[in-house]
Amino acid sequence: MRPEVLNPLFVEATALEGVGPKLMKPLEKLGLTRVRDLAYHLPERFVTRRTVDDLDAVGEGEQVIIPLTPTEHRAPRNPGRGPYRVLAADEAGNICALTYFGRAAYTAKKLLPVGEKRWIAGRVDRYGDMLQIVHPDHVEKDASAHLARLNEPVYPLSEGLTQPRMAGLAAQALERLPELAEWIEPSQFEREGWPAWRDALVLAHKDENARARDRLAYDELLANSLALLLVRADGRRRKGQPLAGDGSLRAKLDLPFALTGAQTRSIGEIEGDLAQEAPMLRLLQGDVGAGKTVVALEAMLIANEAGKQAALLAPTEILARQHYETLRTMARPTGAEVALLTGRAKGKEREGILMGLLDGSIDILVGTHAIFQDTVAYKDLGLVVIDEQHRFGVAQRLQLAAKGKRAPHTLAMTATPIPRTLTLAQYGEMDVSRLDELPPGRQAIDTRVVAQDRMEDVVAGVVRHVGSGQQAYWVCPMVRDSEVADIAAAEARYAALKERFGDDVVMVHGQLKPEEKDANMEAFASGRAKLLVATTVIEVGVDVPSSTLMVIEQAERFGLAQLHQLRGRVGRGADKSVCLLLRGNEMSETGRKRLALMRETQDGFRIAEEDLELRGGGELLGTRQSGDAAFRIANLEQVQRLLPAAHADARLLIEGSQEDGGWQSSKRGEAARQLLYLMERDWGVQLLRGG
Repeated sequence: MRPEVLNPLFVEATALEGVGPKLMKPLEKLGLTRVRDLAYHLPERFVTRRTVDDLDAVGEGEQVIIPLTPTEHRAPRNPGRGPYRVLAADEAGNICALTYFGRAAYTAKKLLPVGEKRWIAGRVDRYGDMLQIVHPDHVEKDASAHLARLNEPVYPLSEGLTQPRMAGLAAQALERLPELAEWIEPSQFEREGWPAWRDALVLAHKDENARARDRLAYDELLANSLALLLVRADGRRRKGQPLAGDGSLRAKLDLPFALTGAQTRSIGEIEGDLAQEAPMLRLLQGDVGAGKTVVALEAMLIANEAGKQAALLAPTEILARQHYETLRTMARPTGAEVALLTGRAKGKEREGILMGLLDGSIDILVGTHAIFQDTVAYKDLGLVVIDEQHRFGVAQRLQLAAKGKRAPHTLAMTATPIPRTLTLAQYGEMDVSRLDELPPGRQAIDTRVVAQDRMEDVVAGVVRHVGSGQQAYWVCPMVRDSEVADIAAAEARYAALKERFGDDVVMVHGQLKPEEKDANMEAFASGRAKLLVATTVIEVGVDVPSSTLMVIEQAERFGLAQLHQLRGRVGRGADKSVCLLLRGNEMSETGRKRLALMRETQDGFRIAEEDLELRGGGELLGTRQSGDAAFRIANLEQVQRLLPAAHADARLLIEGSQEDGGWQSSKRGEAARQLLYLMERDWGVQLLRGG
């Protein structure tokens, strides 16, 4: 139960002055529905301005506060089509144009009467021979009102919100902050010279205070580490069931390839974990095509040999069906019964699966989130395999783990290689196995960067490719044309390619009806369709060995990890494969480096490390755990710098020490519980005895 002292932070934002249904709409778009959210909605930057009296003293591009007197209003010849300019003079008679576009012109008429001095805050630029300020940030009658504008926060906004309104809401939220006991280890707190929690939040809204920002980032990392370590401790405290397979089913496997050293090593690590009473909690990291599915099958067969059932959870129906077909084919010689359960299973089909799980006739269940619904019960679930772990949250995994008579073993898998420095941040509660070598004979993919203006040549190449009987993917960044950016759309590209390819082309994206999406995927997988136009819905898991060409349009818009995953959809058969990265004419230096690296290497782990260097901030490798809040405060640089200390601090707190009395009884332990609720890692709190 949430500590009472935090309740004022978790009330709806409508409790604040001036927040009604109309204002809640843009706030909801930003996820700012409670007072806590507004307090943690930190400025993305600050505008530092200088007070001047004379335009001659202002440099181009400088942010200033200056007294100006309007001398003339100049409306455009065609109302609404051109800028509305107000000419204004400084004390020396120098002229500056205050320029407004669109509806803002009506504001200018009211705010800037001719002959009346106003204090203007904004950025001074040059237009032709004249200085101008486009859309002044502030216009005030009183000089004293501008003192607060010298160092002003700039918040992320959505349509319907202004900077002054957001600043006002943040100020109201900050006034409601309670005083909380300190949860950071005292020596760490003193060594860093950090402010107290409440002071840090206030300072972070006031100016570029690095220590305040670091302290808040540390809080988030500490809460995450605590929650993950509590999951680990809880798992080890629970009584699981040792699973010792006798090899009888695995001996019947008839694989058409030899296992790699990395696969053999990982299977050994998993087998060792399964033999223990404490439930396994292991992450299997494998590069694209490294053979995670075979390792997962071996693990599930060990569970079957021990008389237990196994379940594999996939993030999408497409991927679940594909896993089902692959596992059913591979497991056929063993006699293990494999079934598929998705949200689309209805009536007698669903009843039959549920009965098979309950009476134990189904050995391996593959499915989407439907497999942990309340109505799904198992005779004796011994192992849970979770594919694409980053698509699921810890809370969802715990929900599935509760399905067993005793806590089942858990094997999580990800095809997104993660830099070693970040594995702790996302999977700090898990042991890690790495598949860091590819099966022998797998050919390198010929990766080329092609300018977007050579589109006709590319299409002609695809025509030749399909004409020779081979298949191809064509990936676009978005589903529909965007009104705000020139982004290729899958639907538009599909329409254009359909004129050339007719029924040989099909389309898949996340907004299609499931039945249509599955039918199109099946048409491509079976070879009836030769060209698949798609968004990144095919990024993970889609396996069509006969497809040997991947075209990625506007490749510079994708992250490295995503490009690597998409490229991994080809090169899965015996034939040589090609990946064409179509780039726009204007590319950032980072975009250029990304595409160059894609040409240079196919090592996913190296790409992940380089991606970390290139990004320097933002989301962790472009992935978010959909069931957990992503890091909202800590940026990538802070994660790298502060996480080791936060993780060590969390471990010290949970394991306890003679000085502070340990996690359960110390004052700092109680404060840390408040932190878990504050940072919404309360699924960690639920695992505490009596928590």
